[in-house]
Amino acid sequence: MQRTANAVWTGGLKDGQGTFNVQSGAIKEQKYGFKTRFENEPGTNPEELIAAAHASCFSMAVSGQLGERGITPDSITTSAAITFENLTLTKSVLTTKITAKGADKAKVEEAAAAAKAGCPISKVLKLEIVLELSVEV
Repeated sequence: MQRTANAVWTGGLKDGQGTFNVQSGAIKEQKYGFKTRFENEPGTNPEELIAAAHASCFSMAVSGQLGERGITPDSITTSAAITFENLTLTKSVLTTKITAKGADKAKVEEAAAAAKAGCPISKVLKLEIVLELSVEV
């Protein structure tokens, strides 16, 4: 399986602008630029997209790990905060709430730890990954 995206950048770093698209068409001609990345102007940036990828991948990985333990969660909610310092991604904090009524809390926590290590996005990121987990059983 292969997934693709493309980006076009025109102009200089600070005065230029770019757009990107993803293979599925779910994102088309999304604009980004220096100000959306470094100055908090409304719009997207690569780090925000990495955060979205990490949060969604991790939630799916937790669901898979719970399934291996015979647990079907009611819900898994994850937010990811990517820290970008000195032009380096340094940390991803995954804040996750798992609701799995009637499940063994220790097994849920074990599944989350396994997902943190095994999530494909976690594996590719070369940064500190912190899991802030709350479990409702």
